[in-house]
Formats: sequence, structure tokens, C-alpha cells
Amino acid sequence: MSLSSKSAGYTNGAFEHPVDEEKYSYPLESKRHSISTITSTSVGSGVPNALDAESDQPPQRENWGNPAEFLLSCISMSVGLGNIWRFPYVAYANGGGAFLIPYLIVLFFIGRPLYFLEMILGQFSSAGSVKVWEVVPIVKGIGYGQALATWYVVTYYCVLMALAFFYLFSSFQAVLPWTVCKPEWSTNETDCYSSSDNLTALEITNTSKSSAELFFYKDVLKIAENFDDGLGPPEWRLSLCLLLCWILIFATLAKGVSASGKVAYFTALFPYAVLITLLIRGVTLPGASEGILYFVTPQWEKIATAEVWYAAVTQCFFSLSVGFGPIITFSSYNPFRHPIYRDSTIVSLADTGTSILAGITIFSILGNLAYESGKPIEEVVKGGTGLAFISYPEAISKFDAVPQLFAVLFFLMLITLAIGSAAGLTSCVITILCDDFPSVKRWIITAIVSVVSFFIGLIYVTPAGPYVLDLVDYFGGGFIIYVLVVVQTIALCWIYGLHKILRDVRFMLDFGLGIYWKYTWCIFIPIALLVIFIYAMVSYMPMKTGDGEVYPSGVSAIGWILAAIAILQIPCWGIYVVYKQESTLVDAELLGFSNITGSSKWGLLSTKRKHLTDMYKLQQLVRLKPKGFNYVEKNAKESIGYGIMSQDKKLMTSDSVCSGLDHLVSIAVEE
Repeated sequence: MSLSSKSAGYTNGAFEHPVDEEKYSYPLESKRHSISTITSTSVGSGVPNALDAESDQPPQRENWGNPAEFLLSCISMSVGLGNIWRFPYVAYANGGGAFLIPYLIVLFFIGRPLYFLEMILGQFSSAGSVKVWEVVPIVKGIGYGQALATWYVVTYYCVLMALAFFYLFSSFQAVLPWTVCKPEWSTNETDCYSSSDNLTALEITNTSKSSAELFFYKDVLKIAENFDDGLGPPEWRLSLCLLLCWILIFATLAKGVSASGKVAYFTALFPYAVLITLLIRGVTLPGASEGILYFVTPQWEKIATAEVWYAAVTQCFFSLSVGFGPIITFSSYNPFRHPIYRDSTIVSLADTGTSILAGITIFSILGNLAYESGKPIEEVVKGGTGLAFISYPEAISKFDAVPQLFAVLFFLMLITLAIGSAAGLTSCVITILCDDFPSVKRWIITAIVSVVSFFIGLIYVTPAGPYVLDLVDYFGGGFIIYVLVVVQTIALCWIYGLHKILRDVRFMLDFGLGIYWKYTWCIFIPIALLVIFIYAMVSYMPMKTGDGEVYPSGVSAIGWILAAIAILQIPCWGIYVVYKQESTLVDAELLGFSNITGSSKWGLLSTKRKHLTDMYKLQQLVRLKPKGFNYVEKNAKESIGYGIMSQDKKLMTSDSVCSGLDHLVSIAVEE
């Protein structure tokens, strides 16, 4: 066990990439680190130590105000509309209990390990979701593909928040507008019934629809029957609500994580109070038990289908925000020794619990609607993204006392959930742009992203907008992320190397990982995702609307084009990296093709990297001391010219070469 230096740099157990101090550039902002067992000062020569050298480097990367802000921001980002809005409608579309079991299996063996892996990447490198791919430069396109997919999603995510604002403002009326039927809603094909009607005295038919459903489609969205007339003009009320959403996001993100972290205290905790209130009301409704049984009872014939497993994987990624980039971005603002293992476990449990809580709430309401309308649960409402805006308001209208108050609280909850998730997704895009254009002020980039996203979002508030939203959700929130996560896992575990990840984790967190992480990362996740993906593509069926109509081929082609633009970032950037490689073939062979499979820019800033490496080496010396290794302070100073370790275990360092320290460690190990 000899730690030796090289002319081109040095290596150690955690960092195996050569570091040439003369050629090394500083692409990443510096990071705060804490080493509790050893402190450093400068030697009498007056040469500054490794920490003092930070004055010559770029400004420190912004950090969270305290650990709670990071944890709550992750909860606020992961526990969002993906749980309250998307999980119930995906479960509804895939058979309730037939979806729940695959989802829990996927979460344990795929979602949680990938969430922790992305936290490791961000915290270890202090980099955004593009810069972090200096670890494997040839797949740098993953970061840009994630940025595009994230932008696709956040543009429609804010439209959902705009809908919540519209319902919030409507909740202040004396009579909740979705509880009454308007004459123009009833046609020869549709009968409207209100929750205030005595349904036992009414003749409910297959064409009967609730006032909540008709209010959403006829009054709020003014949805078109199909794409024959094009998109149509944006709905002006929703457009104003959308503008308000982007103003709030700009205000949240303009000043960075120091401000957005404070917002997380409210956005992460408030929604649970409202959701539990709705749950209590939902389970007490007549017929609620039938809906809950539908949610938890497995349908084994559906569990065997690839579509259900594919839906479970994509929902898990969407809910946890795996593959989108915000996890990497948030973790990059952490101190180097922050206990992300604990935080990843807490967030995963909170996310799963919230999804199940929302599922029970929604399906208890669907059970009540089925009981009152006399329809099967799977036919009680139209599927799709509007499910939450039909079922939840329907439940609120059944509150005996001040339903307006509960409506205000519920839609305020949706808004806070949406702000937390939308801000997290948008911050990922903003961080990438800030890393690529460091001379541009953050608030300017935030303003540009907000304005452009607002105008793109106007597409979704047109009469045909809901169909476009479903299309982008399928490809942007599902298909693209699925492909990117597969490539990401293979790149990290098979190209960079699982053994390097494990050593980096040990160096950063000071403990090793068990076989659960090793086998899920390296074997189970890549193989399972590839098998499910191939099976799902072979049995692929064209997208359908909530009414069961197949999307026109031209519209589906738009979705495939959006997916191709994001996924093709990987080969395009890979070709660029190979083309721009400056090393000769001989140099590349000596460096292990580091420009392709592992850049020296990966990890920490050079000075920090050297400092932490020296600390790590000296920690090993401290551990060797009880074993009888003795050294003389005078001899150490004369033979090394680098530093000394005194009896109180304090290191005095200079900025000279580390070969002397390597030599001392070698002697220690040999003796």
C-alpha cells in the first residue's frame, strides 16, 4: 500500500485521474468542506496553505443556509404534483392495484438507488447537471438532454399551477362554480348532474357526467373535440394565471438557493395538513371503501404486462425527479461531508408515503362517484391529466361546513406543491446556463428563462392545449427520461466504474456501501430498465386521448421529434468530445483515454482536491500511530520539506509538492 506521486500529478484511493496543475482549469466553483479530525495552518515559510489558496480562485459556490433547507427543498421538489396529480391518474389508467405493486417494487430497487446516486454526483462535484458529466465526458450530452426534458416538463407544470390558481380564485364565490350545472353543458349526448342533487331521485345513465367534470372541460379549458381546428387562441383567464405563476417562480429563484431554501419551509410542510383533511373526508363518503379496494387490490393479469411496469418506472422517475437534474443541482450546494444517505432515505419515504396517501384519497372519492352514478370505478370519470381537477373538487363540494374554505386551502396546497417542484426544475435549467455563462448575472438568466417559458406555456391553455400537454407529459416526463436514466446508469457504473464510485463515497462520507447498492446500481437497474424498455417498445400502442381516441399521426410525430432532440444530445456531444480531444493516441493511451472516459476536471477544485487528499493521507497516519509507528518531527521536516504532524494531530502545510507526504505514508505503511 504505497501512495506515490507522478510527474503528471498524483493519484489516491478516491481520485484516480491524473491532475496536471499547470494545465488544470477551474470549471467548477469551490466548495466548503469540513474535516473534523485534522486542521491546517501555514508554515513559517509564509507560503499559504491549501485553504488560503482559495483567494486566487473563483468565488465560492453558493451553499444552503442550513441542512434543513436542503432536505425540505428536496422534499418540496419531489413531493409535488407528481404525487397529488400524476400518481392517481397513472394508477387509474393502469388498473389501480395492478399499478401499485410494480410501483413499490420499482421504487425500492430502482428509484431510491438512483436518487442516492444522483445526490452523490452533485455533492461530490459541486456541479450542475451538465458540468457533472466531466466524470464521463463522452456522455456529456446526458446533461443537456436532461435540461431539455426538464424544460419540456416545467413549461406544462406551470400550466397545472395556473389551473390551481384559477380554481383558487373561483373558490371565493358564494356558490362553488363546479357544484352547479349550466344549461349549455347539457346536450343530447351529455346529461349533467350536480353534487347537490338528490341522486337517488335522478335517472343516472352512461351519458351522465358530474358538474365538476363538465366545469373543468367546458368552462375552464374550453377543450376542443379534436385537432381538426388546430390549437386555437389561448384562454385569456388561464393566460393571466400562467403569467402570475412565472412571476412567482422568478421571485423565488432570482436570488439563488439562499432565498429559495427559505420558501421550502412552507412549500414542504403545509400540503400535508390539507391532504390529511381531504383524506379524512374522503374515506367517510359512501362507497369510498370500494374505491380504496380498487386501489390496493392487485389485478395479476395486468401486472404481467410491460405497459404497467413501464408506467411504474416513469412515474417513479417523475415523482422523485430522478433523471431530470434537480437532485444533482440541489446536492451541488451542499458541504462536502453532508449526510446525503440519511436525506435520500427520508425523501424517498416521504415521497412514497405521500403518493399512497394521495392515491387513497383520490380512489375513495372515485368510489363515492361510482356509488352515486352507478358506474364501474374504471368508467366513472374521464382519465388523463384532469383527474385531480375533477375528483378533488368533487370531494370538497361534499363538505357540510364552509366548503369554500376547504377549497381555498386545497388549491393553495396545490399551488405550494407546484411552486416547490417547478422552482426545482427551473433552477436546474438556470444553473446549467449560469455554469456555461458565468459572466451573466443570475437574475438576468432567470428572467430570460421565465419569459420564454411563459410564451411556450401559452400553447397549453389553447382549446387543443390539453392534448398537447398529455403528449409532452408522455414523451418529456416519461420516454426521454427513461432513456437518459438508462444511459446515465451504464455510463457511471460501467464506464466510470462502480469501484470508483464506492471509493468516492467512502472518501466523502467516510463509510462504505453494502451489496444492495452495488448490485442495484451495476446489475439490476441497467438490465431491468433495458428489458422493460425493449418489451414496452415491442408492444407499443399509439397514444390515446382520455376518450380513447388515437392521436393523429402528425401530432404523435411532434412528440417523437421532441424526444429525438433531447436523446440525440448524447451521440452529438460524444462525437464533439472525441473530435475536440487534443491528446495524441499515445497520450490518450497513457492517460487511459481520460478525455473520453474520465476527465481530470471531474471532482473538486485542484487546490481543494489536493488539500482533502492530504488530509485523507494524514488521517491514515493518525490511525497508524497506535500500531507503533513513530517518527521524529525534526526528521519529518528535513526529509519532506512539506509539513509536520505534532502530538496534537495538527498539520502545518505549505503549497509545495506532495511527494514528501507520499513518501512518509509509504514509510508508515511499510513499517
